[in-house]
Amino acid sequence: MCKIWFDMDGTIANLYGVTDWLPKLRAYDPSPYAVAKPLINLSHLARCLNKAQKLGHQIGIISWLSKDPNPDYGLMVTHAKMIWLSNHLPSVKWDEIKIVPYGLNKWEICGEGILFDDEERNRIAWGGEAYEPSEIFTILNSILKAD
Repeated sequence: MCKIWFDMDGTIANLYGVTDWLPKLRAYDPSPYAVAKPLINLSHLARCLNKAQKLGHQIGIISWLSKDPNPDYGLMVTHAKMIWLSNHLPSVKWDEIKIVPYGLNKWEICGEGILFDDEERNRIAWGGEAYEPSEIFTILNSILKAD
């Protein structure tokens, strides 16, 4: 069994598609994190993740906060991301959710498993298998078929 980790922004949530996302983040407005549209079919993702958990796999979120290390804003961003997850993936009961300061090495935080992340540097730094968002369903289907 393995742990399966998902980044949020640019992987499952279209943060970068939100109008004026960068000026809003620079103004300490967490709304882009809350209103981002899904990047993939989340109903299908939820079914896959629930099946993976029934087979003994663990699932988690590993996502960065905004680049600006403002503690109050970090709390607002964390809250917005948690709301996004509960609104868009309500049937998924995550084993772990780690929303951490921007730039931290995700492998050092998680330490094992498979990662889906849109940022190449995160995939390169990951100590295990790491994939682009376009590979989510191909990899999940292969995991589910193997069990």
